[in-house]
Amino acid sequence: MRRWISVALLLLSAAGASSAAAACREDRVTVRGDWGQANFTVEVADDSAERGRGLMYVEQMPTMAGMLFVYDAPQRATFWMRNTLIPLDMLFAGPDGTVLTVHENAVPLDETTIDGGEGVKFVLEINGGMAGRLGIEPGDVLQHPSIGAAAAAPCAS
Repeated sequence: MRRWISVALLLLSAAGASSAAAACREDRVTVRGDWGQANFTVEVADDSAERGRGLMYVEQMPTMAGMLFVYDAPQRATFWMRNTLIPLDMLFAGPDGTVLTVHENAVPLDETTIDGGEGVKFVLEINGGMAGRLGIEPGDVLQHPSIGAAAAAPCAS
């Protein structure tokens, strides 16, 4: 029963912000798909030092939180879990914010390369297992001001 209540609260949270403008903030990423939408409070890693550190040494993260990695140009994006203490799901997205690949439950401290593929401009890291619980899959879209005018789900002006 306790787990069911947690899942119900999570889904209610995922149904969150109703307007596109409210969802478009620097500290928030909205993920939209056929299943609905989820809003994540994020830190943005948009330079090489921030991307290099990522979520290393973080011991716990709030349920609907994460980190958005923003690259200058689309590229092959690879990650590992060195010094990362919590399991993570990684959503690799193209220049328009469309999710290309989802890697679920990356193992803490594992140094095996996680390859998001070519053409990745954004990576959203969230708590491990969250993508599966919400139904996030390739083809869903990220919404954030960094994605800009070419966004599949543009921010309202």
